[in-house]
Amino acid sequence: MEVKAFKEKREIQAEIEELIHAYVQCIDEDRLEEWPEFFAEDCLYQIISRENHQRNMPASIIYCDSKGMLKDRVTAHRQANIFESHVYRHLVSSIRIVDQERDGYMVHTNYAVFQTRMDGYSEVYNVGRYIDKVIFEGNRPKFKEKKVVYDSLVIPTLLVTPI
Repeated sequence: MEVKAFKEKREIQAEIEELIHAYVQCIDEDRLEEWPEFFAEDCLYQIISRENHQRNMPASIIYCDSKGMLKDRVTAHRQANIFESHVYRHLVSSIRIVDQERDGYMVHTNYAVFQTRMDGYSEVYNVGRYIDKVIFEGNRPKFKEKKVVYDSLVIPTLLVTPI
């Protein structure tokens, strides 16, 4: 019985890791129209400073509480926002299931995002951790909650692309 439980846990870990890797690859490849599909219909996406998160203060840079809001965010990105062209490259590490709840898994992941502008200059853009609640819809993992908790108190440029 113990071996079976270990195997199931490893399979769940692998599926969650694949979800996170596919999520960042979607952003890095500028396939933002696919980005909302990583989330459950009723979801939360929040980009918040570490300081505000630690103090339980709700002020966020981005706050979306439904898949529809995520789709609106992509539409605004494509049609309304004006910003310097750039690409992202995410590095993720230390993907850990830290808790199992009745309806999902709490997952922490470290991330670093590099931004390259069209002038060829690359810089570390944003660093922090994802605090995710992952649920399974059918056999597919989805984000029920994704809190992007960034370490710096300053975002160097306008944040228009999801992290």
